Amino acid sequence: METSFANGGQISAGHAEPWAKPSVIPKIVRWLGREDAPFLFRPRADWAQWEWGLRFLRECIPGRFERNCRALAGLAAYSRDRLRELRSSTGIAYDQLARGILHFATDPGDFEVLARSAEAVRALGVERSVKSAPECLALEPALKDSEDPIVGGVYTAADESGDAHSFTRKLADLASARGVSFRFNSSLQAIESAGGEVTAVRVGDERVTADAYVVCLGSYSPLLLRPHGIRIPVYPLKGYSVTLPLGPSEAAVAPSVSLTDEAHKIVISRLGNRLRAAGTAELTGYDTQLNTVRCAAISRRVRALFPGLGSISAVENWTGLRPATPDNVPIIGRAPLRRLFLNTGHGTLGWTLACGSGKALADMVSGRRPEVSFRFLN
Repeated sequence: METSFANGGQISAGHAEPWAKPSVIPKIVRWLGREDAPFLFRPRADWAQWEWGLRFLRECIPGRFERNCRALAGLAAYSRDRLRELRSSTGIAYDQLARGILHFATDPGDFEVLARSAEAVRALGVERSVKSAPECLALEPALKDSEDPIVGGVYTAADESGDAHSFTRKLADLASARGVSFRFNSSLQAIESAGGEVTAVRVGDERVTADAYVVCLGSYSPLLLRPHGIRIPVYPLKGYSVTLPLGPSEAAVAPSVSLTDEAHKIVISRLGNRLRAAGTAELTGYDTQLNTVRCAAISRRVRALFPGLGSISAVENWTGLRPATPDNVPIIGRAPLRRLFLNTGHGTLGWTLACGSGKALADMVSGRRPEVSFRFLN
């Protein structure tokens, strides 16, 4: 409910790139002072925010960007395969579509950057096909009436989309049937430790013990770890989404291929009889208040891309905090305290990296070596 209830819905293994890249710096400068900017920095009297921002800028250096792309590519592909295995073995359904992701540009300069990036990531085993404007429209005819003409894009046929919230609820039901106990509406107070290892966690007034403990609290993970001297570079990156209900006439003109709009940094996914558009990043601490200006900007962009949806007035707005690291690479593995593990910091790629992260962590907790090459914490 906190992070992925109404996210963009993309399993974007072929597009698992950090936000921190060289081409984003001039854009951030242009976006300064704009309330509807795709990336918005709201200065606060919070050193963690400023430290995160400075580290983000450092990760935009070309060499660091390529390194982070390599780290994400392997885990993302592994995660997509694990999701498919899970879907095949359980029959879990979550409005999934396996029609690929089209990352399109409406600016020639942006298209050139996308094309160069597609060439560069081929060395990592990521297949991105560069598409001309006519080829983009052939893949997704709903874009043909866009008020901002499409100039080209890149397409990853192996990528998918689906409703992360529906998936999670159904996965919880499957886990419950196998004996897992979930405690909802419970407040985690603290981690207790002694002698260099975790001894218990306090949940409300209760002291709970276990063989192993996993901190996967999204943006709130660093707050629980800090009293134990464990510092992780995770900070909230606030995102927004709008969800449009589709009647029969709207469904006929809405896209069915999942899309990424390079100019406005939003993703668009078809979830059954709904259309979800999500994106933007706001560095504003732990503020969870919904900013209607930013939601309205997403809605305007969707209607500009798909004029046939202009008659829809009932729109569901949502905001949530993404647990982001400056390099967008998640923090997974053993913590300095014995019996404590971390699985957090997935940022904008939580849905994409979820199943691979969970499988790798399960291997580590069980004393096995993870199957995927990634810089896990040891």
